[in-house]
Amino acid sequence: MSAGEGQTAVKDKDSRKKNRPKRKEHKVLLCSGGRYESHANAQVRATIMEGLEDCFGKGNVVSVHVTAAASAIHTLQPALVFAMGSYLPESTYFGEVSRAAKKVGAVTTFWATEDPYEQDAHYQIANDFDVIFSCDRWGHNFYQRDRVFHLPLGACPKQHYVPLDRQADKTIDVLFCGVAFSSRKEVVRNLMPVLQQLNIRIIGPGWGEMGVGFSDARIEKQQLIELYSRSRLVLNLGRSLHFENKRFMISPSTPGPRTFEAAAAGAFQVFHEETYELRRYYEADEIPVFSNRDDFEQIVNRYLRDDDLRFEMARKAQERTMKEHLYGNRILQAVNYLMDEGLL
Repeated sequence: MSAGEGQTAVKDKDSRKKNRPKRKEHKVLLCSGGRYESHANAQVRATIMEGLEDCFGKGNVVSVHVTAAASAIHTLQPALVFAMGSYLPESTYFGEVSRAAKKVGAVTTFWATEDPYEQDAHYQIANDFDVIFSCDRWGHNFYQRDRVFHLPLGACPKQHYVPLDRQADKTIDVLFCGVAFSSRKEVVRNLMPVLQQLNIRIIGPGWGEMGVGFSDARIEKQQLIELYSRSRLVLNLGRSLHFENKRFMISPSTPGPRTFEAAAAGAFQVFHEETYELRRYYEADEIPVFSNRDDFEQIVNRYLRDDDLRFEMARKAQERTMKEHLYGNRILQAVNYLMDEGLL
């Protein structure tokens, strides 16, 4: 890291400290780990715990699996129980957690990190927690109760941040990693006249059948970050796997965690969207967007061979992520909500 980068990191850290609420020495219990919890959510648990420790002090935050939470609440007598994850039926014990928390007078919060894909099952937690945080801006309107706030997912500096390297060898023109959901396949098929002219790597379960440049492989996070560094353009495609979302068929609005993770890793992303929701988080000179093949072809023509422009845009997106879109930022927002509501 250069001296300039070090100064920026210090300034960002100081800024977060300045905005941090006055620390209260509360005991906090963090619980998650339901059956359907995604791999990504499981990985960020330690980072969320660090964010809570920043607000409440080291030694005051304990993280447990949801199956052990009720017992831990009885033993620790926390002032705040912060639950998170999936709330699908038969997969969690969050009702038991809430009842145990109420017995000791704890404030209860739930961060729904799989919205809106499970929205039909939100009765599992809708009336059990004092405050609900939803990771989806549009989905949070469907809880039909008060004290529901939008809280996006984010990035973890320890897991996702990689210093940008201007000299990195870019051997891949277009990269996408992720499961081949039907909506993603539809987008990629539409882009094929452009993609066929490029060196592409489309990787993830379900892609192999589509030919050269496609693979069914599953890759680890470190492999993915290494692929980012070798890629000129990284496609960002939303998913459409709706476990329990048939009543209202809520379309996801907020960018998923991969957006923030890839930006922290220094990837130059090309974001597919039709709602312009991304502009709540990143500017046009940080992450370009497309909604059809013509848009995508224009992006390829403009950015593919302009290494300096891509580097500058990726740098801006990374800086914004490290300043505004880390899990530490999200926890700070959550704690501020609780304080504004008079719960802490």
